[in-house]
Amino acid sequence: MTIILDGSSLTVEKLVAIARNNEKVELAPEALERIKICRVMLEDKLAKKEIMYGTNTGIGEFSETMLSDQQVLEFQRYLVYNHAAGIGDPAPIEHVRAALAGRINVHAHGNSGCRPEITLTYVEMLNKGVTPVVCQKGSVGASGDLAPMAQAALLLMGEGEAFYNGEQLPGAEAMRRAGIEVPGLMARDGLAAINGSNLLTAMSAIHIYDMERFIKQTEIAAAMSIEALLGNMKPYNAKLHELRGFKGAITSAKNIAKLVEGSDLTTGKMKTKVQDAYSMRSSPQVIGAARDAVAYARAQVEIELNGVGDNPIFVPEMNLTLTGANFQGSPVALPMDMAGIAITMVCVLSERRLNRLTNPALSQGLPDFLAHEPGFYSGMMLSQYTADHLIVEQRILSTPASIQSIPAAADQEDFVSMGMNTALKNGQILDNAYGILGIEFMAAAQALDFREFTPGKGSLKAREVIRRHVDHLHVDRPLYNDHNKMKALVKSGEILEEVEKAIGSLG
Repeated sequence: MTIILDGSSLTVEKLVAIARNNEKVELAPEALERIKICRVMLEDKLAKKEIMYGTNTGIGEFSETMLSDQQVLEFQRYLVYNHAAGIGDPAPIEHVRAALAGRINVHAHGNSGCRPEITLTYVEMLNKGVTPVVCQKGSVGASGDLAPMAQAALLLMGEGEAFYNGEQLPGAEAMRRAGIEVPGLMARDGLAAINGSNLLTAMSAIHIYDMERFIKQTEIAAAMSIEALLGNMKPYNAKLHELRGFKGAITSAKNIAKLVEGSDLTTGKMKTKVQDAYSMRSSPQVIGAARDAVAYARAQVEIELNGVGDNPIFVPEMNLTLTGANFQGSPVALPMDMAGIAITMVCVLSERRLNRLTNPALSQGLPDFLAHEPGFYSGMMLSQYTADHLIVEQRILSTPASIQSIPAAADQEDFVSMGMNTALKNGQILDNAYGILGIEFMAAAQALDFREFTPGKGSLKAREVIRRHVDHLHVDRPLYNDHNKMKALVKSGEILEEVEKAIGSLG
């Protein structure tokens, strides 16, 4: 279904549909009209020689330099050239598609001053599958994601490179094959294409989507491990969490309780401890805190997706030009730093449950290291080593980037958000998280195989899905294949989808 970009209704889910599922986009007619009105205002101000940053002046430290009429005509081309200064491997296509959609949504407000042709060309590029090749690194997340967005803007001049139909092509050739007319750049167009934190915000939106699905899977893994460890079920009574009041914890407790419905452990007939270790009984509080952090990050990201992130900003109804810093990435970088930390936190919790499943002193009678012949076989002893490696890397990556500002542009840009660093490391945190949780899932399934009681309906379904991909560990075998299969399984979301089919949606 075509997604209408109107400047105000773009959600995380819509952006993911555009980025990953290649949903078509359309610029709302009223948005196109706003863009046209704003352009008329800008051209009138240009004719009157009104000073407008980045339009008839230089940029950054050169903002006091006035341009001649001839320079105004040529300036945008050189602006894009010198800002296309990134480095590294190409960003994933889904990230760049999402960034283009975000930029269109900024223009839809009618405050950016570019020609309609610029915005409509980006719409065509999305719909016809032309994706600029953009280096992953080089943005400091202030004045926007200048380096990557400038590399994307090269296509507006028929330059740069693009992915099209599975090939990496010169930009002009990709546009030609797709039948897209190259609009060129006139006054203001180049800066309006690049001056916002669109790539880091797009990446953050995609990460939010994946984080929310990951958190639900941590609740499934927790339920399985808690059952395998003969956990006391009282800590998952929603009333306990309602008395404290944190929304995330209430939801998490309800989910875990829902997952263990039908378990013999819920009858009260089986002997359990009066109080379990924190890694078990505080799972709703910890996972709930992560839920709340990611929910806050989502709210901030969606504000940015639907806001006017640009500079300068033109207000036609007031005949006003406002120069400011609405490109600054901090409102997204700070909460996304917290979201990344939240994912690391629940992974630390996962590893502690894994430890209890494998540690003979803590596993409530399970075989040592979940091995069938402990001592001769080592079972999943080394699986914890792998999880520990990933945890340490995640802890390193969880150092906030939003406090790491290094001044740029001769101190004209003396505080920058480093939000692209946040976005890049969150991708790595998630990649590790899939591996850590996959190992806990594997261990929990192995442990439940040893138990002689009926687990909850959710846990049973999760184990069934796991067994489609990884066999029970009867005798020792190289585990790297199993680990990688489990990582891919968690990333795919298949466990979550199948469990929700069996027991209903998790909150």
